[in-house]
This record gives sequence, structure tokens and C-alpha cells, in this order.
Amino acid sequence: MAFGRRFVGPLLAKVKESTGIVGLPVVPDARDKLIGLYVQTLTAVQAIPETAYYRKSVEKFTRFRLGVCQEEQDWEKIEERIGGGQVEQLIEQAQDELQLIPKMAEWKPWEVPENHVIETIEDDTPIPSHVPTHRPFWGTLDIADDGGKGSDSQQEVMQRNPSSDGMPKAKKTCKRDS
Repeated sequence: MAFGRRFVGPLLAKVKESTGIVGLPVVPDARDKLIGLYVQTLTAVQAIPETAYYRKSVEKFTRFRLGVCQEEQDWEKIEERIGGGQVEQLIEQAQDELQLIPKMAEWKPWEVPENHVIETIEDDTPIPSHVPTHRPFWGTLDIADDGGKGSDSQQEVMQRNPSSDGMPKAKKTCKRDS
């Protein structure tokens, strides 16, 4: 009986029956699929100039997520460490990024004309409480900065970005260069 609990028990406990999200089926080999997608992403992003912030960001969070997937065998631990949703949602995110990379290479948003004027809009009005707040992208990069240890607690992130809900405040007032 000890043999059964030791080897079969953990395998049975880790089977995911449903994502709980309509239209999002369970992916049995999600870890392997994620590893493949992250490797493809790191290859595809090479088409973007090394100096582009987009490339640096994609490489940073993709390397972090790939590292987590290589270190962890259990889908629950992968979901917990990455903090970006269920593994099936992470697969969709990786597929979306792979579709975006060629478009970014075509659009070249990092090439700004010399005479381009940027309009800055600022407003200290807090975001209304009825507006849903989601885990911000910058939180993912903060975690990637510490090598995936997850040392930044939500309190630490909120101290760096003070507002009632941890989200940056909206910007509204117009300041223009003459």
C-alpha cells in the first residue's frame, strides 16, 4: 500500500479535470507545450533589434517563465510561481505573443521620428472602485528581476506604486512642448 501512495497517489492528485473556464479545455501536456512555445518565442524575438524595449521585455519574462517550466514538473507549481493564470491561459498568452512578434517587427514602434512630439497627460484622480483591476504586467517583470524567487510581495509592489488598489493612477492633464 505504501508503494501505491508513494508513486500512484501523487500522479492521481495532479490530474486536472477542468479549467473552469468555458471554451478553455485542459491541456494534458501543458508543461511541455509551454516549454516549446517559450523556446519558439525566444527564437522569433531575435527579429526585433536588441536595443528595443519590446524585445528586452519579451526576452525577460519569457526566460523567467521558461525557467519555471524547466524547474517545476507540477502544473500547479508552475501556475503559482508564474502567477499569470492557469497553464492553459499561459499557453494562450504564449501563442498570442508569437503572433504579435512578426507584427511588431513590421510596425517598428521603436523607430520614432526625430521631430516627433509626445503629448503627456496627467491626472491624480484615482481609478473608480467599480473598474476591475488586474495583475499589472509590471508585476510580472518585477518577479523576473529577482530570478523567479518571488521576493516582491503585493505590499512591496503597492509601496512602489501607491494608490488605493495598487494600480497606477490615471493621467489626464495636458502638457505640451511649444
